[in-house]
Amino acid sequence: METAVETLGPVTLGFIISGLLIGAIFGFILQRGRFCMNSAFRDTIFIKDFTLFHAYLLALVVMLIGSNALNDLDIIHLKAQSFYPLANIIGGYVFGLGIVLAGGCGSGIIYRVGEGQLASWFAVFGFFLGIGATTNGVLQPLYDALRSVRVGEPGMTIHGIIGGEDIAVKWIIIAVLSVVLFLFALKSKPFTVKKQRGFYWSVTALLVGISGILAFWASEYFGSPGFARGLNFTTPTGEVFFTVLTGDAHSKFFPMFDLFGYKVTWAMFYIIGVPIGAAISAKILKEFVWKTPRDAKELLTVLGGSVMMGFGAATAGGCNIGQALTGAVTLSVGSITATIAIILGNWTMVYFKFIKPMNDE
Repeated sequence: METAVETLGPVTLGFIISGLLIGAIFGFILQRGRFCMNSAFRDTIFIKDFTLFHAYLLALVVMLIGSNALNDLDIIHLKAQSFYPLANIIGGYVFGLGIVLAGGCGSGIIYRVGEGQLASWFAVFGFFLGIGATTNGVLQPLYDALRSVRVGEPGMTIHGIIGGEDIAVKWIIIAVLSVVLFLFALKSKPFTVKKQRGFYWSVTALLVGISGILAFWASEYFGSPGFARGLNFTTPTGEVFFTVLTGDAHSKFFPMFDLFGYKVTWAMFYIIGVPIGAAISAKILKEFVWKTPRDAKELLTVLGGSVMMGFGAATAGGCNIGQALTGAVTLSVGSITATIAIILGNWTMVYFKFIKPMNDE
């Protein structure tokens, strides 16, 4: 297994601290706001509750406006993913199926590690197994085949299709999308902030959006010169495990740096920070408790679902955060397609796992 990018040099203190700090902040927000996009997608058809889904939409609006503004001011540099229809659709759909079985999305299983849920530890391990097997193991031929089909130019976007390089066209699309999504989110009364143990859903959405913008800036300034990497959970999870197992993050797309002979990436420290921040929040709320799975069947279901997540996310080019937030703000056709596939996969598994058994009874 060969590394596809060069090692730029030794890490700096800012490299490590910024990654850990942003990860911890994000983990704190996720835990305090109970923000998991598996729940956001699932609840819309299972219990007809759109609150978390509206939180996702509001966070997307904040990131959409903020990150593109920084990009056009030349403070950060966004790069849209290319459109791989087979990979985006099949990978996204499988990922959507898997998050229901695993009991959490890519960010959900990792922040719940910080709450003491042992099932999430197994889910994170299964997530890596799926990622590793797909990008560097037995599933790589399938991965390569699905991603061999590309439509359009590299980094194809909605505004690129409509107006080419015209920045006015991009901002018209952003304005229309933002207004539509915001009006939809108004149905859950974002300004009627209620007193509760955790963050109100709209507060969570705002903080998720701001942390996403901050991650764009910090990931480029400290870890990826010329490219704002932002929030993601798929590739960084693989990089953490590869570094622990081989001493090399084996990053194929992002710059690596030297840390005492280990080849590491900025996003590795951000991933490590997420459960730390979640644990701090859980401790403050007195919600940290070691919790074991009910039985072996639940554990195997979680493990199987998380392996599916790993395969799906790696194939689709990212998980719910990497595609539905970080990728979507670039207006990438591939990211938007993968997001839709994730939601459809989630709804499919919710139907067969929860709704159909209830109807049969």
